Formats: sequence, structure tokens, C-alpha cells
Amino acid sequence: MSPSRARPLTALTVPLAVTATLLAAPAAAAPVPAAPMLTAAQPAARPVSTLVGIRAAHHPGLDRVVFEFRGPLPAHRGAAYVSSLIADGSGKPVRVAGDAILRVRFSHAVGHDGRGAVTYGPTRETHALPGVIQVVNTGDFEGVLGFGIGLSRRTSYRMYTLTHPNRVVIDIKTPFRTVPVKTFLLDSRKFASGREPYTVAVRRPVIPPATARGALQRLFAGPTRAEYARGLRLVGSGATGFSSLTVRDGVARVRLTGKITSGGSTYTIADQIIPTLKQFPGIRWVKIYDHLGRTQHPTRRSDSIPQSLEP
Repeated sequence: MSPSRARPLTALTVPLAVTATLLAAPAAAAPVPAAPMLTAAQPAARPVSTLVGIRAAHHPGLDRVVFEFRGPLPAHRGAAYVSSLIADGSGKPVRVAGDAILRVRFSHAVGHDGRGAVTYGPTRETHALPGVIQVVNTGDFEGVLGFGIGLSRRTSYRMYTLTHPNRVVIDIKTPFRTVPVKTFLLDSRKFASGREPYTVAVRRPVIPPATARGALQRLFAGPTRAEYARGLRLVGSGATGFSSLTVRDGVARVRLTGKITSGGSTYTIADQIIPTLKQFPGIRWVKIYDHLGRTQHPTRRSDSIPQSLEP
């Protein structure tokens, strides 16, 4: 806003005839209006950046994650590797699949509209890329927008911006070899109609030689957006992941995290873990343990699940 202008001098000029009269008959002078105070112009509020899309794709030698914004680029943006993710506002831990976590934050930015609806898509999305496994939201609180990128391995990265439209881009190097494996998910449409088999395979890239561990890690990331649209689901049964996987003498032993339960269902996380691990020639039996280390048949030459996963 421009400073207020002082009143024009002509508005304060008194005609000569009137001046003579006033001199002949002195009287109290009429008060002259004070000139308005001049104030500095207030800077306009900076428009808030609104996140409208997140994309991820593989390019030669790198995985690229793109955050697209409506309005200006965020006033501040940054990324750093962290050991865990904490939700802004609540302070609760945020789960993300991967052996490395890249935290991304934008300030003076939001990911919702005036009604509180998310403007950029899923708040948790899985990707079948060599490095990027998941992108999850960690907060949209007081003008700070946060995400975590779960990666198969910690590598170097570069953050930069592009315009038309406004984007923040993160290129994450993938200087490693991957091999394709299968993870098994529930086909919810077949399950609803009673058409077996209910479990179907999807392909994922993993880093050798720990291919069994990589396949299990990808399983717990769940379906991609396209797979979800086809009706594929991860039935977690309360499991949040796994804390250990060992393979010895043809037996794979998996210890799950989280409070697992079948919930009375005949289909559980075990129906996805067992075929995911048995695709590997060195694994004949799969034994699944709960977070307390319990399974029904720890020594028998057979598959085994904890009592909590029984219907």
C-alpha cells in the first residue's frame, strides 16, 4: 500500500480579502487539520505452497522423486537421512519400509485444501523401484509439510527445483545391481467371490545376495497404487514388519513385530509370507514367530505359525 499523501496546499490557502479582514479584527485562528502520518507499506503475505502431486520413477543410475506444487515453491526445503520417522504434531513414530530413511521437509507449505482434504494423493505410497520402496507423509502441521522416503540402501542424493510447474526434485543414486523376485498379495476380488487361488504374485527388484530378506521387506510395503486399483491388498494381521529372518538347513524363521492376530479370518499374513519365502530354492519350511518369539511347532519339519494367527 502506498504512503498517504498530505492534503494539497491549495486547500489550505486563504484568499487575500479574507486575510485583510482577519488582520483588522483579530480573532482566534481556526485549527489547521494535522497532516496524516506517513507509514511504511506493509509487505504482502507470501502465498502458501500447496502440494498437488508426488511422482517417483527410475532413470538410468537413479530413482527420481518429484513433489509438484501449486503456487510458489516452498520457502524452505530440505532433506536428510534419519534413523526413524516421527510424526509432526503427535510425536508418534511413523512406519516406513526400507533399510534407509530419507526425511524431506517443506516450510510455508501445505498438503490439504480449505476443507482439510489431501491435495496430492495417497499419504502412503509403495513403489516398485530399485531404491525407492515407499513415500509416506509424516505431517502437515502449522505450515510444515513432511515426508519420509524408505529406501533399499543409503546412497547419495541431490535436491533441486524446477519451474512451470513448480517442482522440488530429489535424485537418489542407485549404484547397485538388483534381481527380480516375487511377493505374494491377496486378490481381494477373488477372495470376495470365493475364487481360488486368493494369493497372487507381483514382481519387485531386490539387491542380492539377501534376496529373501529383500522380498519380505517388499511384501510389507504392500501393493503399488496400480496394484491396489486391481484389488490387491496386504493383509497385515496386525504385523508392522519383521525384526529378523534367518535361513538354516532349509528352514526360514521369521520374527514379526506388532501385536498380530487373525481376527477370526482364515486368511492372514502367513498366507503371504510363506509363498514369498518358499520361492527361493534354499527354503523348504517357513516358521513364523510372534513378537514374543512364539510359534506352534518350532522344531517339527513343517511350516509353523503362532497361535494368534489361527482362525
